[in-house]
Amino acid sequence: MSVITRFAPSPTGYLHIGGARTALFNYLFSKHNNGKFLLRIEDTDEKRSTAEAIDAILQGLDWLGLAPDEEYILQSKNLARHKEVALQLLEKNQAYLCYTSQEELEEMRNFAEKKGEVFRFKSSWRDKVMSQNSAVKPVIRIKAPLIGETVIRDLVQGEIRVKNSELDDLVMLRSDETPTYMLAVVVDDHDMKITHVIRGDDHLTNAFRQKVIYEAMGWEVPQFAHIPLIHGSDGAKMSKRHGATSVIDYKEMGYLPEAMRNYLLRLGWSHGDAEIISDAEAIEWFDLDKVGRSPSRFDFAKLAHVNKHYIKEKSEEELLKNIGDGKFSEAEKIRLPRALKFLKEKVSLLNELEKISEIYFDDFRGEFSDEDKKILSEKAVLISDLQKVFSNLQDWSHDGIKNSLNEFAAAKALKIKDFGPALRIVLTFSSASAGGIFDVVEILGKEEVLARIEFALKLFK
Repeated sequence: MSVITRFAPSPTGYLHIGGARTALFNYLFSKHNNGKFLLRIEDTDEKRSTAEAIDAILQGLDWLGLAPDEEYILQSKNLARHKEVALQLLEKNQAYLCYTSQEELEEMRNFAEKKGEVFRFKSSWRDKVMSQNSAVKPVIRIKAPLIGETVIRDLVQGEIRVKNSELDDLVMLRSDETPTYMLAVVVDDHDMKITHVIRGDDHLTNAFRQKVIYEAMGWEVPQFAHIPLIHGSDGAKMSKRHGATSVIDYKEMGYLPEAMRNYLLRLGWSHGDAEIISDAEAIEWFDLDKVGRSPSRFDFAKLAHVNKHYIKEKSEEELLKNIGDGKFSEAEKIRLPRALKFLKEKVSLLNELEKISEIYFDDFRGEFSDEDKKILSEKAVLISDLQKVFSNLQDWSHDGIKNSLNEFAAAKALKIKDFGPALRIVLTFSSASAGGIFDVVEILGKEEVLARIEFALKLFK
């Protein structure tokens, strides 16, 4: 039997971290077993489903690199099929028409609450046939088993049993002939030949009710795997303050998709002590028996640590695509990769990398801090002398620059540290820029170095 998994989000909002991890686990499990990973958009809630949300889900999966193996399916296209199955169950006497009105249901619910009891609806229509002249449009309810137990052998949670007396006769087809979530999910999973349903453990109770429909239709029940939810760093349910925003927001924050995949993989799954796990290793190693049963805690510090690793691993040419607007002058195309070689060692986010690499853009001009202005005022004469040194320098290489500055220092009875910080401020508009001063001078190039010195001297002469 070929393994087929699916990710089935509702397009009522963005793709969040929890959904992204569920998609990742489905993707990896299918790839590990040489199977298929499918995508179904559950858009039957017309009031809340939007085209924008569908686009957000597709963009999020695309950025994460979790492409389905076939064209995605819209659940709304299958409504006729859902109704067909409900009617088949009615014909097989596995379901019945229930004429209980909403008012009657509400009255029963209120009565149970007053008695302090859990409301479990038991329809009086289960074994009746209603005449055709009823004013109430019926719903179709499944005939849930009345005795015994329903057992789920969950691949993460283990064996779980529920007494059938605790299961209700769930509605499959509403009075307006639209299917409920419970029916639609079962029919679609069956028709898509889904073998493993991997989803959040907030769906665990649904599994027992859905299994009743599978068995009533005589269909093979897929294997279930319910993974614990992700909590915030404080152990509370994930919310916006914990970072439960759109996956695309993490792209905007400066995270790499491979870092996000690696981090999400380790949220609730482990392989020994391995922290950095490549895509190939993830596919080779992933299995559901290594998924834990306890909720995971989202940790921005750990995510940043993983992201830092992947930034350092990327080539300078790859990183160049992630900074600026992608349009570079010929000078910048030469300058920036050389700078990125050491700049990438200093950052955890692509946004940080872009910020500190700005000094290597053509005609970059920044603001001097008050403290830096004071230093430049004191060193203005030395900076003016350095302008002459650089103007006359023929060997614009690392060694040529180093030798020239050492000669300048010796002639003035100084050390490089006596003017190096001031020169760094002139060239980078900061006293804390990454890279050695010889590297900064060499990478900027003669023309840009002289232009920046001239800019500073005009301010402090």
